[in-house]
Amino acid sequence: MRVHLCRHAEAVAAEPGEADERRELTGAGRYGAKLLGERLASLDEPPRSVVTSPLTRAVQTAEPVAELLGCEVLIRDELAPGATADSLRTAVEGLEGPVAAVCHQPDCSGIVLALTGHDPGFQVGDSFALELGS
Repeated sequence: MRVHLCRHAEAVAAEPGEADERRELTGAGRYGAKLLGERLASLDEPPRSVVTSPLTRAVQTAEPVAELLGCEVLIRDELAPGATADSLRTAVEGLEGPVAAVCHQPDCSGIVLALTGHDPGFQVGDSFALELGS
């Protein structure tokens, strides 16, 4: 299955005592999420599903992507910080590909490194297409 692994867009810095899970996107991050959605929607075979980490910044990245793709956002705990190639497989299990999956760093790099042997580097709002075998 083709998976477009996406790092969430730019989020506000955590304030002291603020829960990391609740950090929202910045204005630039919201724009970056829209650009990510436009890039994915313009592909010859765009994603049919969008799965995301449950953290606010990831959901806020996934929402405009899903809107531009004409699908709904599916929240997957497996994509929360600490995600691995195996948890990505679990998160997309049963879906028809291609799929866009929104998660976090350094997990994005770790997943691609585990599956391909190299790290493409992930800036906020970046994506990397990979073939996910069973």
